[in-house]
Amino acid sequence: MEPQHKTPSRWTIKDVLEWTAAYFKKRGITTARLDAEVLLAFCLSADRLFLYLNLERPLLTAERVRYRELVRRRAMREPVSLIIGKKEFWSLPFRVVPGVLIPRPDTEILVEAVVQEIRSIPEPRVLEIGTGSGAVSVAIAKENPTAEILATDVNLLALETASLNAEECGVSGSIDFLCTDLFLAISQRELFDVICSNPPYIPHDTIPTLDPEINFEPILALDGGPDGLDVIRHIAVHARHFLKDRGALILEMDPEQENQARRIFTNLTGLAEIRVFPDLSGKARVIKGKLFK
Repeated sequence: MEPQHKTPSRWTIKDVLEWTAAYFKKRGITTARLDAEVLLAFCLSADRLFLYLNLERPLLTAERVRYRELVRRRAMREPVSLIIGKKEFWSLPFRVVPGVLIPRPDTEILVEAVVQEIRSIPEPRVLEIGTGSGAVSVAIAKENPTAEILATDVNLLALETASLNAEECGVSGSIDFLCTDLFLAISQRELFDVICSNPPYIPHDTIPTLDPEINFEPILALDGGPDGLDVIRHIAVHARHFLKDRGALILEMDPEQENQARRIFTNLTGLAEIRVFPDLSGKARVIKGKLFK
């Protein structure tokens, strides 16, 4: 895996980055240079700025050995965040582990919509369905310390990871975690100002066509059924029983599902004031509706 023309003792940071980026590119990795930098910075217990300030620094033998293993894993299309064990979301560091969905930047749109909705509500109650790593609930708690949040997941490993993330981000006192499949273990006496979720919304037949990195993530958190809308429908149908008057249902979706999601919100739940929030590319990413009882 090392260039043959280089003397091993003279492998510099610059040499390693250039070779690794080219290797990743040949393997079909579109973020080749970035991944090479992130992995090398992790290997050296440094940041990416350190790399650029020390491009001519030779790597020690132990560092080369460790980095070679990281490169091997990435070349097999294991996500960088799983390799290094963390992912930044909402400018916060979240630990990620195999078996728990990795937070995506697009999901920050969901957080923005919830934070905006509860801004003027004293001590708002928020229910997050399918919390995964806890990224959404933790981000909401950081933005609104008065919020009381119930975060649920059917995956015990996800709940353990989310609880650790909440503790490490200093918001564990704002979030209760509950193991349940959707609404099953939630009492209808509990009413919320907002119900939010980043549910599984990828159509079943689409999953095999996605980038190989998807194979390292839990299928339960991705597969939304034949048209990708099974869980969205279920949440929309049952949310009215757990929302306060004028409470809001806020869900992430695929941009291609906007029209179907609008129909689901209108026809199945009687929600009004339906609004769609675009992601950074301008595509519909989050849908919100308010319940008027």
